[in-house]
Parts: sequence; structure tokens; C-alpha cells
Amino acid sequence: MKFTLQAQDSGSKARAGTITTDHGVIQTPIFMPVGTAGTVKAVHQRELKEDVKAQIILGNTYHLYLRPGLDIIKKAGGLHRFNGFDLPMLTDSGGYQVYSLAGTGRKINEEGVMFKSHIDGSIHHFTPEGVMDIQRTIGADIIMAFDECTPYPCDFSYARNSMEMTHRWLDRCCNRFDATTPVYDYNQTLFPIVQGSVYKDLRKQSAEYIASKEREGNAIGGLSVGEPAEMMYELTEVVCDILPKDKPRYLMGVGTPANILECIALGVDMFDCVMPTRNARNGMLFTTEGIINIRNEKWKDDLSPIDPNLGGYVSTFYSKAYVRHLVKSQEMLGAQIASIQNLTFYLWLVNTARAHITNGTFTPWKNEMVEKLMRRL
Repeated sequence: MKFTLQAQDSGSKARAGTITTDHGVIQTPIFMPVGTAGTVKAVHQRELKEDVKAQIILGNTYHLYLRPGLDIIKKAGGLHRFNGFDLPMLTDSGGYQVYSLAGTGRKINEEGVMFKSHIDGSIHHFTPEGVMDIQRTIGADIIMAFDECTPYPCDFSYARNSMEMTHRWLDRCCNRFDATTPVYDYNQTLFPIVQGSVYKDLRKQSAEYIASKEREGNAIGGLSVGEPAEMMYELTEVVCDILPKDKPRYLMGVGTPANILECIALGVDMFDCVMPTRNARNGMLFTTEGIINIRNEKWKDDLSPIDPNLGGYVSTFYSKAYVRHLVKSQEMLGAQIASIQNLTFYLWLVNTARAHITNGTFTPWKNEMVEKLMRRL
């Protein structure tokens, strides 16, 4: 993988670049639609490429390992061939899913994590080495180190011990990754993950340790788990100031359109979040003018397009009244239209941010857009 820095905003730390992988080039800053189980919910692959214009999507190690299972993915020739998406992909290591299993008998120790499948209750064991092997078999272009995502709030002692264990797990991940070769005929890249909860000194320590591993990219985890947005921004800036400038920075699980713009300004290059598709299924539409709750009565007879400023088939073809009818009737097409609208908007947002960074106009545009995008229509 190769990262090329192409432009830097004069009024902030925002930057534009390209990530080159064996499955294609990714222009940063970038938003990555979440395809947890090998599919971005309600959106098929042609729509992802042609309408949404996704450049990279995510899969999840925990979910894909449990179902359909590694044997089927390997028999297909890897996740790209299994799901038919031939552009770059990234897999999360499953650390966040392990975090979300708290209270279900999950056990974390130095060796790894013992957990019960949410599907059938069967017992499984993830180790750093095992997670590397699983992600080799799934075959994403970018794979994540195995980490523990600490809850918010947690005390300093727990956060420190967890961070130090995550660092030891990272050493094991790196050793295993470097001792193995890709299962398929293309290269893979390993990203470490910065942890440290909401403690600035721990975040600094973790960022320095992750930077010392000199991998091709780095991630920031354990944020957007309930802490105030201003705290997330403060810690993100601390970490970005330490992580190498010549490598991409990935802020995991973030977030709202405003979150993304603010964190681009702090030097983040890559984002993912389930919000655009999850909220779409509940009738929330993100548009260039603000947020629409399509279930509201006010849209019942509004025959104007969803978002004429956005462009694209879905945004300009379907009316607000029709989408409201579909969502209220629980028709599957409603969730599909809303999901494509929201993902198209998210990709438009980062692509427009990139253009403003390149043109030197990012900061005033960002300040205007943050206020607009938080508005409820």
C-alpha cells in the first residue's frame, strides 16, 4: 500500500491524498460504507460503485468468521470474489464486537478473548495470531490489529492496563502478519490501533507506541463510544499530532457529518460509521441542506426531489412524499432509497471537502457546512 500526500489546508490540519492498493486507488479524505457481514445493508454492489461512488467498503472479522465462515470465503477466493465488490476493502478485527459483547460471558485475558456466538451460543476464542490468520483468509486489502475497545466511562487504571495489553497484542499481530503471506494474489496491509480511553497522557503514549511500529497506516479506536464530541475532538487532535504525517490516519466508527468535517480539520483521512445506513432504515435522511425525518407529516404531500443539489439518480428521481409513503408502509424500497441517499451524501461530503482542501478554501466552507448539516428541516 502507498500513501501520497497531495494537498494541505492552510487554515487547518486537513489534508488530501491518495491510498494506492492492489484493488484500486482511494482518494482521501474518504468515508467507507460499513458492510459488516459482506454486504452494505439494502445496497447492492452496482449501486455502491455507480450511485454512491464508494471507493472502499468494510467487512467485519467477527461476523464473517461466524457466518458464512472461513471455508466458504476461502473456497470463493476471498471476500472480494465472494461478494463481487472488486474495489478495496478493509476488515475490522472484531475488537469492537468483543467490546459490545460485555455481559454475555465474554472473558478477556492476556492470551485473547473467549466469547459466545450471538448466533447459536457456541464458544469461540480470538487471539491476536488467530485474528491475523482469519483476516488473511477473508482477504481484505487493509486489516486491523486485534485490540480491546474500552468502554466509556472507565477508570484510569483499567484504561492503562487495557492499552498496555493492546500494545502487547499488537506486537503479536505484527509478528504473525510478517511471518505469513497473503492467501490470495494481492497484498495486504496491517493498521495498528491507538487506544487509551479519554486520558490524554495514555493517548499520547499509545500514539507514540503505534507510530514506532512503522506500519503503512494507523488507526484511532475507542472514541465515539459515548464521550462528549468536544472530548473526542481534543483526543483526536492529540493523536493526529503524533502519528506520522506521511501515513493515512483512520478514525474508527465516526460519525455524524459534523463529526467528520471537524475531524478532517484535525488531520484524519479515513472514516467509517453505520449511521448513514442505520438511520436510513429509521427514516432519517441526510441532505445537503440538513436532516430530514421523512416520517414527519410535513413531507406527506411534498413532491419535490429528496435532494436536488446532491445529484445522482435516487436523490433527484424520488420525491419526499413517495419515500415517506414507502417508509411508513414498511416497504423494503424505502430503506433502500434512504440508504443510497445517505451514503451518496456522505461520499459527496468527503469528496467536496477534498476539493476545498485542494483549493485552499476548506476552513470557511467547513464552518458554514457544520452549522447547516446539523439543522433539522
